[in-house]
Amino acid sequence: MKASVFVGTSVDGFIARHNGDFDFLPEGGGEPHGYTEFIATVDVLVIGRNTFDKVVTFDTWPYQDMRVVVLSNRPIDTSRLSGSPIESMRGPPSEIVSRLAASGAQHAYIDGGITVQQFLRAGLIQRLIITRVPVLIGQGIPLFGSLPQDVKLQHIATQTYASGLVRSEYEVSGRQ
Repeated sequence: MKASVFVGTSVDGFIARHNGDFDFLPEGGGEPHGYTEFIATVDVLVIGRNTFDKVVTFDTWPYQDMRVVVLSNRPIDTSRLSGSPIESMRGPPSEIVSRLAASGAQHAYIDGGITVQQFLRAGLIQRLIITRVPVLIGQGIPLFGSLPQDVKLQHIATQTYASGLVRSEYEVSGRQ
């Protein structure tokens, strides 16, 4: 099973403010920058509990009929999301990936700061697509945390957009 990250960050590397707000990201995702094409290749979203709790407050649930797996040790409230296939899982990333693969999942979108960091540390991310937003916020929740060793990346492509967005794609090529 393939696991990918598609995320927006401030130029200084933050995915959210300390309170979890993404208010520095362009409204509605900004101009088209590959998300629609990316999400069409995904059959399951694996999202951290904190990110799920933030996204569920949006006016519109952005994942419609996509299978969503929320990583949590606590019950999740899906009452506002009738009809959406949402489930909860817990365990180490390797166990989550095994369970998803056994259920037929082929491409997982990994989302949420802690979740991305855990899957990356476990060596389970194959692709990173990072869109930098032209803003410095100074502090917040970083995309990357500490790693037990270097993670080598192979640059695939970088694209710039009129609004100042810069999207870079990498394949994870291994650990040093």
